[in-house]
Amino acid sequence: MTRTLAPVARPPARTVVGRFDLLAVLESCLAVGDSVLLDGPRGIGKSTLLDAIGTAARARGELVLRASGAEAERWMGYQGLADLLGQVPADCFGPLTDRQRLALQGVRRGRRAADDRVRAARRLGWHSVLTECAKRAPVLILVDDVHWLDAPTADVFAYAARRLDGLAVRFVLAGRWPDSGQRARTLVPGPITETTVPPLTAEDIADLLDAHGTSARAATKIHADSAGNPYLALALADGSSRLRALIHSRLRELSDQVRETLLVCALATRPTVRLLLRAGRVEVDADLAAAVDAGLLVTDGDTIRFTPPDAALVVAHGVSATRRSAVHLALAGAVTFAAEADRHRALASADPDGEMAKALVVAAEAALRRGARDLAAELYLLAADRTPPDQERSRVGWLVAAAEVGATASLPELVGPAAEAVLAAESEPVQRVRVRLALLKLSGQALSTMDETLSAAHSEAGGDPAALAHTHLWRAWSAVSAGTLSVADTEADLSVRHARAVRDPVTESMALAVRALAARELGRPDARALLDDGLALGVPAADGLWHLGPRFTAARFATFDDRLGEARAELLGLLAVVERGGAEELLAVLRALSEVDARLGRCREALDYADRAVRVAAEFGLSPGPAWSARAVAELAGGSLAGARSCAERGIRACLEENDLFYLRKHLHLVAQARLRDGDIQGGVDALRRIQAQESAYGRQDPTSQRWHADLVTGLLALGEIAAADELIGTARATTECGPGVTATYDRAEAALRAATGESDRAMDLVRSARATFHALGQPIEEGHCLLVEAKVERRRRHYTAARAAGDAAIELFTTVGAHPWLAEANSLLVRLGDVGDTGGTLTASEARVAAMVGEGASNQEIADQLYLSRKTIEATLTRIYRKLGIRSRTQLIRHIHAG
Repeated sequence: MTRTLAPVARPPARTVVGRFDLLAVLESCLAVGDSVLLDGPRGIGKSTLLDAIGTAARARGELVLRASGAEAERWMGYQGLADLLGQVPADCFGPLTDRQRLALQGVRRGRRAADDRVRAARRLGWHSVLTECAKRAPVLILVDDVHWLDAPTADVFAYAARRLDGLAVRFVLAGRWPDSGQRARTLVPGPITETTVPPLTAEDIADLLDAHGTSARAATKIHADSAGNPYLALALADGSSRLRALIHSRLRELSDQVRETLLVCALATRPTVRLLLRAGRVEVDADLAAAVDAGLLVTDGDTIRFTPPDAALVVAHGVSATRRSAVHLALAGAVTFAAEADRHRALASADPDGEMAKALVVAAEAALRRGARDLAAELYLLAADRTPPDQERSRVGWLVAAAEVGATASLPELVGPAAEAVLAAESEPVQRVRVRLALLKLSGQALSTMDETLSAAHSEAGGDPAALAHTHLWRAWSAVSAGTLSVADTEADLSVRHARAVRDPVTESMALAVRALAARELGRPDARALLDDGLALGVPAADGLWHLGPRFTAARFATFDDRLGEARAELLGLLAVVERGGAEELLAVLRALSEVDARLGRCREALDYADRAVRVAAEFGLSPGPAWSARAVAELAGGSLAGARSCAERGIRACLEENDLFYLRKHLHLVAQARLRDGDIQGGVDALRRIQAQESAYGRQDPTSQRWHADLVTGLLALGEIAAADELIGTARATTECGPGVTATYDRAEAALRAATGESDRAMDLVRSARATFHALGQPIEEGHCLLVEAKVERRRRHYTAARAAGDAAIELFTTVGAHPWLAEANSLLVRLGDVGDTGGTLTASEARVAAMVGEGASNQEIADQLYLSRKTIEATLTRIYRKLGIRSRTQLIRHIHAG
């Protein structure tokens, strides 16, 4: 019997990074007597799991025996058995017959040869030893790298496995299964639980790398490059020497045929299974399986990716230039995109060739039209390299193009050399400015730390108004990131003036977008007019910078104004544009869509967009702050409070590392919301106070982009600081025009305040007004939040039936939209309401739900998981149900339900 892995609700204490839940499941399987088979590629952490399982078993007083297979020892008969016998207490050999004792002594002393009688004695002896050990204490046998276990030991294991029924002997075997685990299943008694150890998440890899001082941005990229493999992630963090040694060692274990297939993959632009077949690699499936098993590749069935990416360089540089040229020529005939064929033909020869350089430029332009920016950047760089010495002006031009396109594709390894070559050449000032700005594009949210590059670009611009328009624009964006909005407005105004002087409407429109954003944040009335001026120019944003242009800013304004349907439509239109564009602009649009969908109650879509944003940030090595803010927003709406808090806390760290005050505010607000809702009131208030101080220092006035005031009022009330809460809500209402959505949050917060001061009727008027506003705006989660406040106000008034009705309405809303954290809060409130008020023998709606689930056969833990409550809460609810119905047991409740 083989079981599939199922989650359990309450895992043991955390012992291994990222394996909290998995260890809990494995321990629960062992507790019921299952054998466990662990599968997974090299370095995924199977040995670490065995360590943790063994440590826990020893702490319980169990006898732990451990062995490991080894490729060099697989021909040494009984080596695995000898390792295990050396750990068995001496008195456990007492019951053996003389023949069995001598046979096992021969194993331990290295006399491994055996005839049929000796082999039989060893089988019987091992079984007798296990039987005797199990009489004294439970036995746990751990075997690592079982795929290298020698055949005689496997034979002894298989014999014993068929005869261990009823004995306290359990097995955990780890390895890689070329036969899908068929051999391993014969070595252990059933039932058997099999699982593949999964990759670590980005959060887990960040935890793993904390001790190495790895930045948040670097940790995110390492997660992508390692495909979540912890051993590989540590090698990447340690540096190139250890990493290359690791890659070389793994390559040496592969056959010549597999290495040749890897060479084709390494030289291809985008390796796929179909391309390999067209290139003549007929054993591609077996070759790729061997490479995946060695931890050098990941594949989804067609596309192929090296892990880490440096493995491709090691493979390519491990053969002669002649061999590489031959493979490139073969690939030129196998690819289906002409630009890729031109790339391979160019790489087959390093000689300068003017005609080839021109062909490469044409190919680069074709790649750009197709959205293949990484290929286009490489083709421009190749064109520069193949340009003859007497065409220096063209060469520099292609280098500038390579740097600019490479920056939008987030390719620092290409942009850096291209920019250095331009700065070292006799280039024009405007070209030098352009490559320095390309370097700035790579900085992401760390733009405000790039003062030296910005100053150099501005100096290079001299008196050229076209160049100055660009440098002032970038200085404006840097100021936004640093939080100095008045500086951003000044720099953007200078950019507008220079852009108009040289009739550059693209730069002018983008500078107007910055001015509009700064004006809005500073509370100025001209924000909309500035944005309209930018939109009226009717030009697209600069390449790779749609997220900084007026269309994207207009979508943001619509979000701030609670015109969420309009914002969503605009963002979906932009998504179609940027999906073939730059990584930064794609990330920004995905983040914005996730936020809008979360507010619209489209929780599943919000989580999906956030996941895409996180993947883009990791794949391209972008600043993780924006992606983690998207994930935290989505988690607060439809995931979990713990997930939201984790993402927001990581976002705070990333923002501090990159001096990104813009997203720091967002993450502080997100972590505050998670803390407040999770009961950490003081922690939530402290985070909100940091936002309050930051906004005061930088003159921010607009409450619509960061709606923290109502949350701080709620936190102050929970701390009993009623006067401070009253003062804050009055100040917030008096500061500036804030729109219907923000006003409704103020109304809801003030409702709780008025209820706390005994003004229940006023409180009900305020919260019902807020609920009506959010209903009209199409924001069901905010509407449900109002219902929860309404239920609490009604409870204060001792209107328990009305309170439960409001709570039930909130549950219906949250269930409909999949707002799981809010659903948990609503269920918890209804459980508390069940303890008060006179309902006679009538069950409340929450009690009826629990009773119905019991009638369907659900366990307490299953009910708790589905209702997002604790098991103790369910037990307390069942106690009330029994009391109300006059019954004493679960069985009686089931009969009552089925009879009724």
